[in-house]
Amino acid sequence: MSSTDPKTLLPPSLAARVSALTIKNGRAIAVVDAAGLGAKDRGDIERAISDTLGQREDVSETRVVLTAERKQRRLIAVGSGKGGVGKSTLTANLAVALAKLGHKVGLVDADVYGPSQPVIFGNQGQKPVARDEKLVPVDSDIGIPVLSMGHLVEPGRALAWRGPMAGNALSQLIDAHWDDVDTLLVDLPPGTGDVQLTMLQRFKPMGAVLVSTPQDLALIDAARAGQLFDQAGVPIIGLVENMAGYACPHCGEMSDPFGKGGVETAAQRLDLPFLGRIPLDLAIREGSDKGTLPAAGDDLLAQPFHDIAAKIHSWIGAQS
Repeated sequence: MSSTDPKTLLPPSLAARVSALTIKNGRAIAVVDAAGLGAKDRGDIERAISDTLGQREDVSETRVVLTAERKQRRLIAVGSGKGGVGKSTLTANLAVALAKLGHKVGLVDADVYGPSQPVIFGNQGQKPVARDEKLVPVDSDIGIPVLSMGHLVEPGRALAWRGPMAGNALSQLIDAHWDDVDTLLVDLPPGTGDVQLTMLQRFKPMGAVLVSTPQDLALIDAARAGQLFDQAGVPIIGLVENMAGYACPHCGEMSDPFGKGGVETAAQRLDLPFLGRIPLDLAIREGSDKGTLPAAGDDLLAQPFHDIAAKIHSWIGAQS
């Protein structure tokens, strides 16, 4: 069977998609790269190639083979048992810190009822466009593509959705045009509800990071979230203690309004890695409100995020 240069037989718009074309004994076989094409576009290009080749006198039969190599993408879930533990801020800063380590990072804000990532990344009000029936993530000033329900609904609008609707929304956010992203962080809502179950059923994560403040109630809820991942066979990468220690801006004295060391103790008890602590710092909160992420810098405020990201980076490398 002889190979033929597609450029000599097909219009440029079609030839660009054809990786191989052979014609022998009246039969033409075209291998087409259909990556990124929706169902309608795949049908259109298949018919166009068949019609064009079928007009040739030396072709009595055409066959179009569509191929699409699926990019292997890691999903890292960031979860907590309860709200108000700073999980979204941690996720955003980890995305930035992992990108500095060479990962091509994207972020899904899976908290469909209370999305906050558009505010944290400073792209609130921007709307994602659709291409080939899939969403295109919204860019941010620091190069992290983001998708959130906050980009799809009016700011401040409450969503009164039942479980299946929330699950379908999550699917649209994850199954989007992430292009060259190799590590997708999923900022989960608190608890163990429909969004978590949908993710585990349709998009099983490579691993999960659990976030808690030091107090006992938050730890109990975090342990419950950990049990859900464990039951689904998702490894726990480790635990992070957030809001751990507060430095007085006037005298510099450290205090621990939420306790200290509870998450590390819990990690030891559960035989799970302890990834590190993030202090309770006004600058972190102000940065989140202004779309200025501490992890984008290299100062002392950024260091805890970089240290935790380095451990996640090592964990990912160990799985390869």
